[in-house]
Amino acid sequence: MINPQISGFLNTAPIWKNKQFDIVQFDFPSVDLNTLPQNEIPQNLRLGHQMEHVFRQLMDHSNLYKIVLFNLPIRDQERTLGEIDFILKNKFTNQFIHVELTYKFYLLDPEISTPIHRLIGPNRKDRFFDKMEKIKNEQFELLHNVAGVKALVAHGIDHEKINHQSCFKAQIFPPYYQKSINLDSINKETVAGFWLRLEDFNSAEFTQDHFYIPKKSDWVIAPNDQVDWKSYPEILVEIKQKLEDKRAPMIWRKNREEKFEKFFVVWW
Repeated sequence: MINPQISGFLNTAPIWKNKQFDIVQFDFPSVDLNTLPQNEIPQNLRLGHQMEHVFRQLMDHSNLYKIVLFNLPIRDQERTLGEIDFILKNKFTNQFIHVELTYKFYLLDPEISTPIHRLIGPNRKDRFFDKMEKIKNEQFELLHNVAGVKALVAHGIDHEKINHQSCFKAQIFPPYYQKSINLDSINKETVAGFWLRLEDFNSAEFTQDHFYIPKKSDWVIAPNDQVDWKSYPEILVEIKQKLEDKRAPMIWRKNREEKFEKFFVVWW
C-alpha cells in the first residue's frame, strides 16, 4: 500500500503550469508506484521537510533523474546564506536541474485588492507572491553568488550550466460562497476545498454532518473513513478552541451522502 502522503503529494497539482512569473515549473516524471521502495517519512519534521522526503523517494525511483545534491547549505564562512533543495541530473541529457520544492496551502481572499496577492496562508502569515519572489530572486540566485559557486565547484558542477526550476505544489481554498478561483496564471486544478468563518459554519447545512480535524501532516491526504469522526456539537468545541488561539484548522467533512470535503475555518 502506498503511503498516503506520497499519493497525496502526487495528486496535488502544481500551482502554475509550464513557465509563469519567469519560473519554469518542474515537469514531474512518471514513477512506477508498484515497485516504489517506501522509506518511513519522519513525522516529527515540519510538513515541508516531510514533502522533501517524499520528493526524494520519488526521484530516487525515477528512470529520468538522479539526485546529485540534496539540502546543500551555502555558507559564507560561519554564516549560512541559504540551502539548495535539490540538484538533479537528467540521466539521458546529463543536464543539471536545480529544483526548489514548495508545498503550500493557500486561501483566496477576494477582499485583497491586487489579485496576485490574494493567495495567503490560513493564518495570514504566508503569501504566495512573497514565496514566488523569494524563489526567483533569492533561492535561484543563491547558486550564483561567490559562496554558491564555490559550493557547486566542490561537487564538480558549473553554476552556469544549471537550469532553475520550481516544483511548487499547492492546495487552494476559495471562499465558501465562491468555490472557484479566477486568477490568471494560477492552475485551477489546485482547488481542494473552501474556507469560511465560524458564523458561516453555524448553519443548518452542516449540523447533521460529521467532522474531523486532521493533524498537519495529514493535510496533504484526501479525507477518508479511517478516522474518528465527530458530530457537529463535538467539533464546534474544538474549532472554537483553535480559533481563540488564532489558528485556522483544516476540517474534514463527511455529509449524509457519505461524500467527503475539506475546508478551513478562519479566525480573521
